[in-house]
Amino acid sequence: MSLYYRVMILMKKTKILLIDDEEQIHQFISISLKAEGFDYLGCRNASTGFESFQNNKPDLIILDLGLPDNDGSLVLARIRKIGNIPILVLTARDQSAEKVKLLNAGANDYLSKPFEIKELIARVKVLLRDIKYETTPAELHFNNLIIKTFEPLIFINDVAISLTKKEHQLLLLLAMSPGQLIPQTKILVDIWGPSHCDDTHYLRVLITHLRKKLKDDADDPVYIKTEPGIGYRFIF
Repeated sequence: MSLYYRVMILMKKTKILLIDDEEQIHQFISISLKAEGFDYLGCRNASTGFESFQNNKPDLIILDLGLPDNDGSLVLARIRKIGNIPILVLTARDQSAEKVKLLNAGANDYLSKPFEIKELIARVKVLLRDIKYETTPAELHFNNLIIKTFEPLIFINDVAISLTKKEHQLLLLLAMSPGQLIPQTKILVDIWGPSHCDDTHYLRVLITHLRKKLKDDADDPVYIKTEPGIGYRFIF
């Protein structure tokens, strides 16, 4: 799971929300989840699924794309605006391009229908295992800089500055590990996906835009230090 959002899991049963319109899938997935000791929550369409996500705060979502009232990819996008809960997508769309698009849009993993229930349970356990067992604060404070963790917004000397989604992801990725060198390849993969691990020009442009908003001089940095040819480090 990416560093820029972390999830807290309390000492309780893990809640898993299944958003799918097929009754048969609900039946066998609910039985299997309960047998593994998970709490099962079920919704049959996009609108009730998003409401359940907001109201019940599940620890993981299994999301079907072919929902009767809306495409599941839109549910994925709405959830990703709020947080980074693990999402396993179920899809009957078998094209590789579609799967890459899902992963780049924020899905943590996917399964093509039809699937084996043992494989689904195994993937659920992997996603849950990878969650960081710690609380993420709503804000990160660094002297005169405040970074909102769940919305693309920063404050410098109490002045609000909006960031783009990728600027926010980059800043959080660096600021959540202050002083630590974050390699270029890791940033590229986390923000753009594995197919962009060599596209360093993307990162240079993004760093330039972020520095402008931070009013940070690359030659005399206050927040972001460049390690030429290697990566970047957040100064604190």
